[in-house]
Amino acid sequence: MNIKFKKVVAGIIMFGYAVSHSTGFAQEQALKPNTQHGAPISMLADLKNFQVNTPKMISSGLPTQQHFEALKTMGITMVVDLIPGDRTEEANLMVALELPYHNISVDWENPTVENFEQYVKIMNQSYGNDGITLTHCKLNWRGSVFTYLYRTTQLNESEESAKQDLVAMWPQPNDVWLAFIDKVKAKYK
Repeated sequence: MNIKFKKVVAGIIMFGYAVSHSTGFAQEQALKPNTQHGAPISMLADLKNFQVNTPKMISSGLPTQQHFEALKTMGITMVVDLIPGDRTEEANLMVALELPYHNISVDWENPTVENFEQYVKIMNQSYGNDGITLTHCKLNWRGSVFTYLYRTTQLNESEESAKQDLVAMWPQPNDVWLAFIDKVKAKYK
């Protein structure tokens, strides 16, 4: 992908992030328009719970192959999958797309601080690089919690801004996930 196109796409994502975080519009509204270069932004319209978390982080529910292809064209350079179980099919797709791929098997009923520590290690290795990291799970509930926690514990973002994105995806996390959030916050105080 040429550098000029990447800069245009990065600008669109940053614009969507700025608009959504300054005016309260949903990110997907800010990202729907296509660019003059034909970026396949419209191909993400049916991606479940797609959200721009920061200019370098996005999260979503489970993408299809077409979503992954569009996301790569838009500047995604790494994928973090939080779904447990056999993820061979997605891992193989990421090899074919030449995207670095990490699977952190996060048990829905037992998310652990160790899961989050693994996520931090992966994110810290890539966050300063060019490109955008996609964190996904099935519905972007796990993903929204992990991106929220990363933003508040590692990027020192305000609780208010990061939590706004969390509740937009998952208005009321259940007791298991609230306890997980508390454990992670206590560890990183």
